Amino acid sequence: MIRIPVEASRSYEVLIERGLLARCGEAVRTVTRAQTAVLVAGRNVYPLYGETVVRSLERAGLRVLTFLLEPGEGSKTLETYGRLLSFLSENRLTRSDVLIALGGGVTGDLTGFAAATYQRGVDFIQIPTTLLAMVDSSVGGKTAVDLPSGKNQVGAFWQPAAVLCDPDTLRTLPEEEYRCGSAEVLKYGVLGNAAFYEELLRLPIRGQEEHVIETCVTMKRDIVREDEYDRGTRQLLNLGHSFGHAVEACSGFTVLHGQAVAVGMALMARAAAEKGYCSDETRDAILDGLRRYGLPTETGFPLPELSAAVCTDKKRSGASMHLVVPRAIGRCEVLRVPLEEIPDWLRAGGVR
Repeated sequence: MIRIPVEASRSYEVLIERGLLARCGEAVRTVTRAQTAVLVAGRNVYPLYGETVVRSLERAGLRVLTFLLEPGEGSKTLETYGRLLSFLSENRLTRSDVLIALGGGVTGDLTGFAAATYQRGVDFIQIPTTLLAMVDSSVGGKTAVDLPSGKNQVGAFWQPAAVLCDPDTLRTLPEEEYRCGSAEVLKYGVLGNAAFYEELLRLPIRGQEEHVIETCVTMKRDIVREDEYDRGTRQLLNLGHSFGHAVEACSGFTVLHGQAVAVGMALMARAAAEKGYCSDETRDAILDGLRRYGLPTETGFPLPELSAAVCTDKKRSGASMHLVVPRAIGRCEVLRVPLEEIPDWLRAGGVR
């Protein structure tokens, strides 16, 4: 078993091992004395893994209640969040009980936000079942729901009690979702690990899943330790996200998060090269990596619409926006860009 300690406002471990799902109750018992666990899962995930998790939790002596979500970003709303809080209250959950998120980033974000706010905070545990959630969203304590005006507009920093990654769950992940996770994996190489990026071009992620998850989680762990509340270094993790979130919003969230991040990285790579922040070779290396993993590098949304969406993103700070710009593979920097210059950046990235 791979164990990665995370030091933050609450310290915890990320455990990575095949077959861990069937033994998750043992791991949960090491971090909580809860009597009741509420398992939150998507209706697409529960039929695959729900019964395995419930049996393991019950063997560990927990009473298990289940709250199911419709799959997709459409469930990450204040309405669903309110229903979950009401479910917890109606079932008399206490601060000594635990919530467990089984699924991808939507489930983890929603469950974490409910845990952060129900009775001023209860424990929660992440059991990610997607590549994207394993390498990124399950670690670091960012929780949120969306508003009609934008993604992740309401949320809190609330660290999990543990993160349990079983790579065997990736066998049932649809190809499109796997590619979405690949976008976040490539992001880690571009922002801070050139050797890792080269590995990803030589050997597919599927051939080194444990290594990939461990590398990404370790990188994120180190960044979170330095900047848990996203005021400095942690902003590097937003590579591709400022433009990517705008693509998601313009699509009505029909474009998946990983696809949007890939487009955001491609737009930024072109813009950075056009503006002289990186070489053409760096731009081409980023685009090559995205294409090798079957990820999109273009968007058909027009400049005015995309620009307006970028400027409503939560990374806006007053009259400026933080953009993560690649200098070379493995080296990026955060630039503070005036809002009036955003259309020019998008234009440089190829948006018309």
